[in-house]
Parts: sequence; C-alpha cells; structure tokens
Amino acid sequence: MSIAVGDKAPDFDLLTDGGGHVKLSDLKGKPVVIYFYPKDMTPGCTTESCDFRDQHPNFAAVNAEIIGISKDSAARHDKFKAKYDLNFTLASDEENDTCERYGVWVEKSMYGKKYMGIERTTLVIDGEGVIRNIWSKVKVKGHVDEVLAAVKAL
Repeated sequence: MSIAVGDKAPDFDLLTDGGGHVKLSDLKGKPVVIYFYPKDMTPGCTTESCDFRDQHPNFAAVNAEIIGISKDSAARHDKFKAKYDLNFTLASDEENDTCERYGVWVEKSMYGKKYMGIERTTLVIDGEGVIRNIWSKVKVKGHVDEVLAAVKAL
C-alpha cells in the first residue's frame, strides 16, 4: 500500500515503551510526527532519535506529538529510551502491519544482497488526521529541523 500527502493517515494501535500503547486516532486535534526507523541502537537511528529528543521542547511548544516506530519489541524500546534519555513515545510494530499500511516496508539492498526492511520515513499528520508531509529515504543530518519547520507551518 502507498500513501500520499492529503490522504487520511491509517489508524494504528501499537504497544509502546513503558508497557503502554498508542492509537493514532486518540491524538486527534494535535499534530503528530511519525518517524519510521529500521532498528534501535544503530548509529543512524540513534542519531535521528537523539535529534528528535533534543528538539522535543520545540515540538511540544506547538502541541505536537512525536512517535518513533520500528519492528523492535517494546522491551527493546525501553532499553533504547533509557540509554539515550528519549522523551517521546516509541511504538513497536513487530507484526509489521503498520509499516506495510504506511508503505515503508520495502525491498532494500546492501552490498548486493536484497532484503526486506523499513525505509527511514517521516510523516507530519495534522490535527484532523490528514498527512501533510512525507519524507522518504530520510538523510538524518538536518532532517528534524525540516520536520519542525513543517509542523510550525500547519
């Protein structure tokens, strides 16, 4: 499945760090930033998550929620969150349903070997649940600043 700017964001209900869960439809009325990332504790994913952590006060100032989603377990998210003092929700999509509905579960290639994995992707969803921005194949450096600017422009 693929999604596009202007589409209604597919709802999800996922387990999160701390033994909780997050449901997109429960966040109606506020902007939501969802970033899909391949794996906890890896260099690029750690940098991206720490950038969101550092900018969290600026996202909170415009009432925006940040949700990081990967296939890692909620228990692994707890370790990742504790190690890097992350201050936002990490959701677990172990069943891969949400990744597939958002079109981020794709064929990738490394050193000539093909495999399936999460394509680093960020979305901004407005308070009505409509996708307003999509960044695919995200390059981490400077990305969070661009996302913050898009949220402020809503």
